[in-house]
Amino acid sequence: MKPFTYERANSPAEAAAVAQTPGAKFIAGGTNLLDLMKLQIEAPTHLVDVNSLSLDKIEPTPDGGLRVGALVRNTDLAADERVRRDYGVLSRALLAGATGQLRNRATTAGNLLQRTRCPYFYDTAQPCNKREPGSGCSALDGVSRQLAVIGSSEACIATNPSDMAVAMRALDAQIETIKPDATSRSIPIAEFHRLPGDTPHIETVLDPGELITAVALPKPAGGKQIYRKVRDRASYAFALISVAAIVQKDGTGRVALGGVAHKPWRVEAAEPELPRGARATTAALLDGARPTRDNAFKLPLVERALAAVLAEARA
Repeated sequence: MKPFTYERANSPAEAAAVAQTPGAKFIAGGTNLLDLMKLQIEAPTHLVDVNSLSLDKIEPTPDGGLRVGALVRNTDLAADERVRRDYGVLSRALLAGATGQLRNRATTAGNLLQRTRCPYFYDTAQPCNKREPGSGCSALDGVSRQLAVIGSSEACIATNPSDMAVAMRALDAQIETIKPDATSRSIPIAEFHRLPGDTPHIETVLDPGELITAVALPKPAGGKQIYRKVRDRASYAFALISVAAIVQKDGTGRVALGGVAHKPWRVEAAEPELPRGARATTAALLDGARPTRDNAFKLPLVERALAAVLAEARA
């Protein structure tokens, strides 16, 4: 691990102002960042600790939703009575996401900012445009079983690893932030994560130093809320594919996918197909997919997982 300096921020605005300095990084739970630092994939020169900020509350909003502070731990969010009752898809996604020990440390904002688990990103002996822009993408001609089938580019076929973000995409969450100049903004989660294009190392629309302060959930959508995760082993593995669905009594609803793209994948234009079933919906969701030889199985896997979700919703 390379040397770095460290300080604790006293306010969100102060944290954002300090973190705009090149080489600075926020740290809270550290469940992803510290691993990347040990491997020298991330080498921040200055860490800004935000744990002392008052961003760890879950509070009701005037429109009937919930505001989840950036520092709310995954365990507390999944267990909150209001989340379990009104946002079941989110609670289920969090519980599917990691071990209890990790959930006790991992934060809401950190979960949104997780970096890919592509094996070539973690192997510093291999070219990776996400790790070293312009070096190439080893996954294109390598082992790509777990990687993207849609929304990818010639520069990157990595996937977003977050379960929580997939559920939040189905819920139409808003990401609240503060910038270094102390102005704030609210970013729809649909716009928060970027597709790789030719700049896969730029993963979100956040500006340098911009700090996530909360995630706002709209008023409950009702319906049957289901999160189904398909993975290589029964527990604590990243998704091959996942399905976050909110299905109403008349068969209409919303669906978002994980494990298939560089960001949580939702195509609102596909959702009118839900009453017709999984095949029609999957065809619309994955229209334009470009799977590799290794991961073409993900397309029928999405259809089967979605069929199981819809059957569960009807039951």
